[in-house]
Amino acid sequence: MLVSLKTVLDIAEEKQCAVPAFNVYNAETALGIIRAAEEANSCVILQMYSRLFSNFEAEFMMPALVAAAQKSKVKIALHLDHGADRQVVAKALRWGCTGVMRDASTEPFEENVKILKDVVDFAHAVGVQVEGELGHIGSAKDGVPTDYTRVDEAVEFVRRTGVDALAIMVGTAHGHYKQAPVIAVDRIREIHEALPQTALVLHGGSGVPDDQITRAIGAGIRKINFGTDVCYSFLDGVFAVSREIFAVDLFMKEPINAVAAFGREKIRLLRAENSNA
Repeated sequence: MLVSLKTVLDIAEEKQCAVPAFNVYNAETALGIIRAAEEANSCVILQMYSRLFSNFEAEFMMPALVAAAQKSKVKIALHLDHGADRQVVAKALRWGCTGVMRDASTEPFEENVKILKDVVDFAHAVGVQVEGELGHIGSAKDGVPTDYTRVDEAVEFVRRTGVDALAIMVGTAHGHYKQAPVIAVDRIREIHEALPQTALVLHGGSGVPDDQITRAIGAGIRKINFGTDVCYSFLDGVFAVSREIFAVDLFMKEPINAVAAFGREKIRLLRAENSNA
């Protein structure tokens, strides 16, 4: 069933797990993740990058995702990931997202606060929750950041913006890592203790060692994003299919299975199995 971002984040806090947020790009990646969630009886977040809302993909995909979520046996939230501007956020709200992220993390603190407060005001007015980011979580190709989101700034940011979820910089980055990151678990715990009502988000989940994911959840992370590895699982499935299979629906069965297998693996890792109960 289609549910709000708050619904799945509240379940994650209650069950002391993390809800997996998988970036999807086409019908096949979405089908794979939904299949995995239903097999594991897990709540899940399907999200799309800002650029898909800036182009034609999200306008094409969102009606299908809304229908699939409504029909699903498990709770699914639909989320905008890294919304680049107010127009993209407005499109996401109009097309059916039940959660939105506005990423102004590259801006100075005061500007980030101003931008997120504006988004929170108009998203909350239509019953949609908002994720912000404090401390810019960049690309792994540029190296893993060694400075972390400050506890006092996180408290001030949430107080002044009213965001429902907060992505924090604790040693991860987007993309494939050149070397495994070391997550600042103690900083996660400190921020979680200071903001017990705000769901903490870990970006850059692809490639993080399993033991660090487990420790991050124990410290208070309640949403973990996977994007890069969704792409790789799908493409690995595509490359494994014989070129003699030319009917596209048949060709895509193995890539869908590959995405589903990846999804099941991460659902288990995040302790989200049976979170839909």
